[in-house]
Amino acid sequence: MEEVKNQQVILKDYVNGFPKESDMLLKTSTTIPLKLPQGSNGVLLKNLYLSCDPYMRGRMSKTEGSYFEPFTPGSPITGLGMAKVVDSGHSNFKKGDLVWGGTGWEEYTIITTPETLFKIQDTDVPLSYYTGILGMPGMTAYYGFYEICAPKKGEYVFVSSASGAVGQLVGQFAKLTGCYVVGSAGTKEKVELLKNKFGFDEAFNYKDEQDLDAALKRYFPERN
Repeated sequence: MEEVKNQQVILKDYVNGFPKESDMLLKTSTTIPLKLPQGSNGVLLKNLYLSCDPYMRGRMSKTEGSYFEPFTPGSPITGLGMAKVVDSGHSNFKKGDLVWGGTGWEEYTIITTPETLFKIQDTDVPLSYYTGILGMPGMTAYYGFYEICAPKKGEYVFVSSASGAVGQLVGQFAKLTGCYVVGSAGTKEKVELLKNKFGFDEAFNYKDEQDLDAALKRYFPERN
C-alpha cells in the first residue's frame, strides 16, 4: 500500500491579539496510507486550495458559545478548501472527484462525514474560485443580496465591511443589478480599492466619521 508524508499547519497554542507566523508550526507528520481502511464510509482528500477566512481568527482563541468550536492547540488548523478525492468509501464520491468543503490545513485529510462536502461539477473556471466567489464567501453574498435583501434596479445599497470577502461581492452584485452602491471600510487604501477596483459609486472610512447617519446622508444625497 502506497504511503506518503503529510505536511500540516499546526496551531501551537491559543492566540492573543493579531495572529503571528510563530503561533503556527509547519510539521511533517508520520506517513499516511493512500488507501482507506476496509469498510470506511469516509473519503481521503488531497487538498489543492485552502481558504483563509476572517471567522478563523475567533477559532484561534478559547471561546465559548460561538457558532464554531475553537481550534485544538497541537492539532492541524481546519477550514474550507478545494480538494481531489484520492480514495472513497462513500457512494456519493469516487476517486478523482473534485470537491469543496471543510478540510484540514494539510496536504491530505480524511473526512469521516463526507455528506458535508460539495461535489464540483463545473471545472471551466479556475478551481481556486471555489475558495472565494464559488465557495462560502460567494454563497453568503449571493444569498444575502438576492434572496434576503433583493433590491431592484435603481435602488440604493449600503455595504459595511465592504472590502471584505463577502462585502466586496455584495457591492459588485448590487452594481450588476443597477443599484447605486456606497461602501464603508477601515482604511484609506480599502476605500480607494472599493471605488477604483470594485466599482462602488462612493465609499468612506468609517473611522473618520463621528455620525454614521450624517455620513450616509452625505453619500446618498438624493435620498435626503
